[in-house]
Amino acid sequence: MSARFHVITGGPGAGKTTLIEALAARGVAAMPEAGRAIIRDQLRIGGPGWHGADRGLFAELMLGWEMRSWQAAQVVDGPVLFDRGIPDVIGYLELYRGGAPDHVHAAAEVFRYDGVIFLAPPWREIFAQDAERGQSFDEAEATAAAMVRAYRGAGYRMVELPLAPVEDRVAFVLDRIGAG
Repeated sequence: MSARFHVITGGPGAGKTTLIEALAARGVAAMPEAGRAIIRDQLRIGGPGWHGADRGLFAELMLGWEMRSWQAAQVVDGPVLFDRGIPDVIGYLELYRGGAPDHVHAAAEVFRYDGVIFLAPPWREIFAQDAERGQSFDEAEATAAAMVRAYRGAGYRMVELPLAPVEDRVAFVLDRIGAG
């Protein structure tokens, strides 16, 4: 486990990326979300490895991204925030394919984060769809629930972020990771 590595997870449209960008602006190192970048790249090349086409391939691409991000974070000093982590891939596969293969569970055991994971709960007031986020709010709620199950199943505790302005969320996270 790396006590320096802090994951923010949840369903789509819950403010994770906005929060991480605000924390990065305050000097906290951050690893970007795999999903959006993979979707953008796959759509750009006409590839099948995205949520709307081959979900199994999409999950494998996300897994590879998350393992690479974890390795890259090893050389960063101080706390590092992850916009999702390896157990997110488990939650995704359980939600959309009924389960994750053994190698994905093995990755979640090998590549560990701090024992407490931040959950951005579904928040209807800020939820919005866009070109890369086609999920409905109901699907966002189901995704958040799947992430809670996946992280708890991997031995993590969840701390729910407050439904509050970004600066309040920033202070909440900084206080808990000791970077305030």
